[in-house]
Amino acid sequence: MFRLAYNTNGLAHHRLLDALRMLADLGYEGVAITPDVGQLDPLEPDPRLVEDVRRWSEDLGLELAIETGARFVLDPRRKHWPTLLEGASEDRDRRVRMLERCIDLAAELDAGLVSIWSGAAPCGSVGDRRDGVAAPDELWQRLCDGVRRVLDHGRKRGVTVSFEPEPGMFLERPAGYLELCRRLGGDGEDLGLTLDVGHCLVTGDLPVGEQLRSLRSRLAHVHLDDIAEGRHEHLMFGQGVLNLPEALNALMETSYDGMAAVELSRDSHRGAWAAQEALRRVRAALGASA
Repeated sequence: MFRLAYNTNGLAHHRLLDALRMLADLGYEGVAITPDVGQLDPLEPDPRLVEDVRRWSEDLGLELAIETGARFVLDPRRKHWPTLLEGASEDRDRRVRMLERCIDLAAELDAGLVSIWSGAAPCGSVGDRRDGVAAPDELWQRLCDGVRRVLDHGRKRGVTVSFEPEPGMFLERPAGYLELCRRLGGDGEDLGLTLDVGHCLVTGDLPVGEQLRSLRSRLAHVHLDDIAEGRHEHLMFGQGVLNLPEALNALMETSYDGMAAVELSRDSHRGAWAAQEALRRVRAALGASA
């Protein structure tokens, strides 16, 4: 059985330790921590807070994973900049160093997984377009070079690196992840897949349940959220078109035993309610899928 978790990017107005306690009290089994400028800054982590988070999580029985989607952690003006695809090597290096620091943080927290993504290409090119238009090989090479470095650091620290296709980025779809693994060759054998079920609704990789089943051998981490009208806006379950019982049933049918983390990044202003309501709706969906 998968472990239901909650992503702290939906609790941006909570102290991290308060969030851990609240989520455990609600009944969550894991927490996907997004280190950010206001919550466990990955560039300047407080050693005492890191130890407290590790100890509290252990005492509360919470499994941890690390997400790397903080919006302005490297640049206060440009969201998610720089990426692994920038033209200047020093800019790409900044992103790699941050991802390596997140891996170090995961090791210090006894979190077994760090989730990453490609970022958007400076020219807006997409590497996994449905129409087959090829992206420049140089962009693929930059991405592969960066991911190889991150994977190598993960191996040294005993942390799994998992890649998330993200709408609006260079790699948006599961097909892009698979192509990345192919291009990485042997280096990509241990690159896991982070699959966001809502993203499948944006990119048209449907049905969601079939995507989860067909990708099970690579699946390392799952995000749960709803989507309406194909817009990349994470919504509460029931506010979009996601068939939540179908998705959860696919996870159970395939004996997926990783983390399934609710990601409601736009709901921090009502984070306590959203965490409780999401759990209620997931439990109801699990009953419906039984």
